[in-house]
Amino acid sequence: MAILINRQSRVLVQGITGREGRTRTRLMKAYGTHIVAGVSPKHGGESVQGVPVFNTVAEAIDAVGPVDASVIFVRGPLVKVAAKEAMEAGVRFFLAVADRTPLWDVMEMAALAKKYGARFVGPNTLGICSVGQAILGMIGGSADSARQWFKRGPVGVISRSGGITSSIGYYLGKEGIGLTTLVHVGGEPIVGMDIPAVALEFEKDPDTQAIVLFGEIGGTQEERLAELIRAGKVTKPVIAYIGGKAAKSGTRFSHAGAIVEGGRGTHEGKVKALSEAGVLVVDSFSELPAATRNVLARHGIPVTARPVPDWYTAITDVKPNELRVRGYRIDEMMDRLPFGAVFYLLLRGELPTPKVARLIEAILVSSVDHGVTPPSALGTLNATSTGATISAAIASGVLAINQHHGGAVEGAMRTFYDAVKRAGQDGKGFEAVAEQVRDEFKARGQRVPGFGHRYHTNDPRTLRLKALMRDAGIAGDYFAFALAMEKVLSTSKTLHLNVDGAIAVALCELGFDPMVANSFFILARVAGLAAHFYEERTTQPPMRKINQNWEYNGPGPRDLPEEWK
Repeated sequence: MAILINRQSRVLVQGITGREGRTRTRLMKAYGTHIVAGVSPKHGGESVQGVPVFNTVAEAIDAVGPVDASVIFVRGPLVKVAAKEAMEAGVRFFLAVADRTPLWDVMEMAALAKKYGARFVGPNTLGICSVGQAILGMIGGSADSARQWFKRGPVGVISRSGGITSSIGYYLGKEGIGLTTLVHVGGEPIVGMDIPAVALEFEKDPDTQAIVLFGEIGGTQEERLAELIRAGKVTKPVIAYIGGKAAKSGTRFSHAGAIVEGGRGTHEGKVKALSEAGVLVVDSFSELPAATRNVLARHGIPVTARPVPDWYTAITDVKPNELRVRGYRIDEMMDRLPFGAVFYLLLRGELPTPKVARLIEAILVSSVDHGVTPPSALGTLNATSTGATISAAIASGVLAINQHHGGAVEGAMRTFYDAVKRAGQDGKGFEAVAEQVRDEFKARGQRVPGFGHRYHTNDPRTLRLKALMRDAGIAGDYFAFALAMEKVLSTSKTLHLNVDGAIAVALCELGFDPMVANSFFILARVAGLAAHFYEERTTQPPMRKINQNWEYNGPGPRDLPEEWK
């Protein structure tokens, strides 16, 4: 197990579009952290590393559901505002990374946390790493180094220094000692969860069997841990090193939280308190690994470190006789959920509402086939005619799907996201922004993606998708902009939203990333390509000439059977 954060924890990143937010989001995601949303005012509708961005924490939670933790990457003077917003929106644990957070602000954050029943780590913290599961912050430097340095095992680490936190993990790993969670409590004079609070969390964790502590001069955290040990509230063996031995009164040791004042917070006093409580305190940092190994052996605790996987997936968990997608059993979903709902679950991590599932199903059906003339169908037919296998023939068709065929959904989504964001920033109405978009595309000699169709003047699929969006209650800003764009584009001739544009509107309203937009078309069209493969193979001679001279010879117009109406 682990404390404070694990692989299932749903994480929000505040300040995700800033330099640190972007960089550390990449690190956290690469390590396996389940980041479900980001927040950055005036950046709603964007995405960072595939994570959807919202303007406020409340908007994010409304869209993606509850979150277990927030990581705050904003400048010190803004930390209190971000923390307050998170707690008011229902977040009950957060990590404040920035240094130079005003002391009075930290005191207010602590008071608010008490009011809301919340906890926090920091400020001025490198973060938390639950080994093999998740990282909050920037501990380890990179996902690769964190994986290489930190091995899984029985020891929890608490540290008042960011750099030393990673060093402890590294040197314990070299000694063959594995870890549960590493916590840098932060370097300010006042922090959220301090050494005693984290030690109590380790005491409750069944997988943590010993604690390694890096303490230092300043404050009373180490002394208060000694009190907990003497009171029997922390019973697991503790091995400690206290930095700043040579510091005198008034000396600052590395950061604001480590300063000796008026004889309080001295190295000597901390070592004495911990030693009298039964903690093994080593004289030098280099002694920590061997001392930890000896203590573990004395208590009969196995020291063998287990390697951390090179790679993680949060999609499917496979065990003997059990198969789960995003935590749900496949056998339980098989006869209860439509395929569209499961596809949504795969991409978003959570199940849609029944009405949204119906909309996703309709999107897939809308793109299932469009006759034999599209490039994807011709690619499949040509390959089939040569005797290619079904996989090769369908792959030939799929490879023909790109910007000019089946790829318009992605372009339309990017256009819609940008336009709605622009309307919010400029304070202009959707019609005014639509005129700008029209003029910009015209100046580049391009068509606005998602509007007009070479066959259909008023595509019936679009009309149906619009109705389903209204029924699902998601006809919001992107829907309104699409209608404004239709109006602006129809000055000389009617240019309606086409099926690609309607799909783009729906996916924008649902918060999908444009990079997965075309997967809906591809997934749907594979079904049609399979049908073309089978028809070609069973009704036509091999190596026939495929051309545009065709006609439909299937059943005439039919109504759906009563049981499907």
